[in-house]
Amino acid sequence: MDSARKGDAVEETDERAVQEPGLAAKPGYNLSNLAYNSISELIRTRRLKGGVPIVEAKLAEGLGLSRTPLREALQRLEGEGLVVKAANRSFMVRSVDLAEYLQSLKVREILEAEAAGMAIDRVPPGSIAAARREIAELMAATTYHTDAHWRSDDRVHRLYAEACGNAVLAQMIASLRVTTRLFEIARLSDRLEPDSAEHLEILAALESGDARRARRAVQAHLRSLTRFAVASVTS
Repeated sequence: MDSARKGDAVEETDERAVQEPGLAAKPGYNLSNLAYNSISELIRTRRLKGGVPIVEAKLAEGLGLSRTPLREALQRLEGEGLVVKAANRSFMVRSVDLAEYLQSLKVREILEAEAAGMAIDRVPPGSIAAARREIAELMAATTYHTDAHWRSDDRVHRLYAEACGNAVLAQMIASLRVTTRLFEIARLSDRLEPDSAEHLEILAALESGDARRARRAVQAHLRSLTRFAVASVTS
């Protein structure tokens, strides 16, 4: 993509990354789901950034889709809180500022600590072992990869959220994680070691059967994220 095009509202998408020739033509393939998954990936990898209007015609062209499945996907993402409508009714990725991020982390601290305590004796040992292996691979990698970092983070937090036995609580946590994920964390790679160490403590607490320890481990992790975000902005 040349520099002249980087002023467009969809320059963040990197069209080469979203074009998948022939995929949309596969028999029985759900085009709305394809659009949803593709746009979610663009948001997650920051190729669609918060506060930047989405030019639907260009995005549809880049994905090789018509406007109808694209619009359906954007409406679905709006319902999940990932995109919002601008004044001209175009969509844009929701922008999360520091204040909303910190407030969301505080609510997560309350909810996730409770979920971790409730998940004691509910998380399969194999799932804990898999999360540990993923952390070990992440730490052993010679090159830092943001996607691998996020995947490991997702696995650990979903373990206790999905095992807590309360579907409403799990959904609230998932929604708040959408919000905090949209916040642009500066120097994310600097979080690799503390995140990994804190996640390992959460896993150990879940494995120990000690609900109080699990709650404290989750609280400590989310408070660490709060301190890091404030320091990143003020430094």
